[in-house]
Amino acid sequence: MHVVQPCCRARLTAEDLELVRSVLATEEKQRQNLDRLLTEEETRDLVLDHPALVRTLLEARTCLPVSTRLYFYVLVRHVLLQGGLDDRSLADYLAEMLAEFARIERWRRPLPDRDLGVDYLYEILAALREVDDVTGFVLRTHLANHTLFLSGLFASYLERRVQRKGAPGLHYYEAVGRASYRAARDHRLARHYGLTEIFDTLAERFAEVRQALGELADRLLALEGLDPQLETALRQWTRREGDTLSN
Repeated sequence: MHVVQPCCRARLTAEDLELVRSVLATEEKQRQNLDRLLTEEETRDLVLDHPALVRTLLEARTCLPVSTRLYFYVLVRHVLLQGGLDDRSLADYLAEMLAEFARIERWRRPLPDRDLGVDYLYEILAALREVDDVTGFVLRTHLANHTLFLSGLFASYLERRVQRKGAPGLHYYEAVGRASYRAARDHRLARHYGLTEIFDTLAERFAEVRQALGELADRLLALEGLDPQLETALRQWTRREGDTLSN
């Protein structure tokens, strides 16, 4: 069973740490002090909040060997703060969700050991009626993340579908997302994985988080300067969801 968890900050790569050093420390003594700060959770979080890191990711015009986890965490944390949501664990969870959804097999197959395609909400809702309790928790959290992902980063596609085909609008996605996060919050496995508070925040502040991800959407399209592997993944991701939502 695979459940998205807030782990981006704990899984930074050597390349990520080197990028942080190159941005924030110009002298050897500064680098040594920074390395010490990065080993402690509280000070590491303060370092990752530094405005210079945001500027570097948004303004770079040369290749940056940065992982999806660092890229998404720094930018998600930035847009959440702009929206008045000062919650690092929430930012970490959302960043990991985006990193997971950048992998096509995780987006299309939330249950790797089952042949269950879930391109549309009704497919997930139908599947929830046929699975056991544990699998139901996995699908419920996937449904909640799915609705937040689509209504946040691809709101314009959803709005065009409403106008062109009479498809469900953003209010429908928000309602399904809130209900799904509430159901996931109350499940025993949410307590087991330490996700109760995060799911509670997402259920109660779904619209605010969705709007923050909308602010992020334009930044995801400005891909110059990223590591080629990350750039390719994000381009495929954006194109793939545009194709899905246009059907």
